[in-house]
Amino acid sequence: MENQTSSAIAGPGSARSEDDAASASASASNPNPMQAWWEGIARARSRIHALSAIVGSSPSLDSLADSDRPAKALLDSPDVSSAVSSALSAPLSGAGDNPLCQWLYETFQTSDSDLHLVVLRYIPLLAGTYLSRVVSASREEPLAGFEAVLLSLYAAETKARAGKPLLVNVPDLSYPSLYHAPRNPPPTANPKLGVTPPTPPPVVGVLSPPLEPQNAVKSTKRAGIVAVALDWYYRKISLMPAASKVEFCEYLIGWAGQSCPCVHDLDRDDATSLRLTTFSEEEQVDSECSEPAVEEELGKMSIKDGPSCNGSIVENKLSVVIAGAVISVSNVRGARIPLPWELVQPILRILGHCLLAPLNPQEVRDAASIAIRCLYARATHDLFPQVIIPTRSLIQLDRSTRLAAMAVASSNSNVNTPTKPKKPEILL
Repeated sequence: MENQTSSAIAGPGSARSEDDAASASASASNPNPMQAWWEGIARARSRIHALSAIVGSSPSLDSLADSDRPAKALLDSPDVSSAVSSALSAPLSGAGDNPLCQWLYETFQTSDSDLHLVVLRYIPLLAGTYLSRVVSASREEPLAGFEAVLLSLYAAETKARAGKPLLVNVPDLSYPSLYHAPRNPPPTANPKLGVTPPTPPPVVGVLSPPLEPQNAVKSTKRAGIVAVALDWYYRKISLMPAASKVEFCEYLIGWAGQSCPCVHDLDRDDATSLRLTTFSEEEQVDSECSEPAVEEELGKMSIKDGPSCNGSIVENKLSVVIAGAVISVSNVRGARIPLPWELVQPILRILGHCLLAPLNPQEVRDAASIAIRCLYARATHDLFPQVIIPTRSLIQLDRSTRLAAMAVASSNSNVNTPTKPKKPEILL
């Protein structure tokens, strides 16, 4: 597998490096911004035509090349997303000579940041399919094509960090908040001496250790390589379409693989008790259902490996009933996988954005609301305190946000309700 992955990387990379060198020299010789803009348009149209040859030509795909911003149109096109998703879910999609994996690899090797967004848009789907196949019992599906794309992102991040770790300054926890910390050093105990006491050195935490160059995906380095790819996705998540974020949440529910009553454990004490249920389209959801009935439905909802999609992908419909409103995820993908801390860190950042970013549509928040509860249940069963604390905090923030939105909606409805005018008071 390692040799196959290396060959998959070396093949397209040599061709793309020559093209990048030529485009870089052309840009250096001609600094005209209009010329650079036309080169970006031509590069994006070339990648669209190459993708059309892989997934099949269609009027919608051909129209993207004629748009004023072809890379942006390619990123937001639902037809292209559906075609690429179907191709990546095919049984042989992860082969080293798979044309779609080679297209993703070559597109990321370009110097166009807009085309990089197109590749990052499919990272949840690629990583979800890859990790689910890794833990499958058969292990017959090829993985070298997926690993080539993941290694290209890892190599770019390794080059950008230049062997340095990612550090973060930890604030002084003796103050109630960051805003209470003084900007100037504290006054001296003896003003007559005029000597200020030494300030304690800032606490520096290691967010990510230095990255080591990797030529192949080893089992001990797999989680770290996928984590780097997810971190790439997180840094550009505000530019990602909503469908990509929903796909990530659907895969995370499958990765957690935890459908026990602990999923709604933090919502039992609330007046708007959340209950996790599964139901078909013909069944009705009863918000007043009893607890044994809920537990019975939870047992039916357990995520298991099935033969429906390469032995590792299953589709389930999960729904949460909150105050009579149904919050659902259309399908749950993926299989239960190991979740080490280095892989959970970018997952929590992505979930935090999906839950709390103000511009996210409601479908993204609903999918993230279910995903964070499944991850919390997995952490409680694994006794993983590093994951229990942040997931518990995100659940509480999500619940308080929903309750505040319900209160605002209720107050607005009361304001708009016409009331009978009061009679004027008569003073005697």
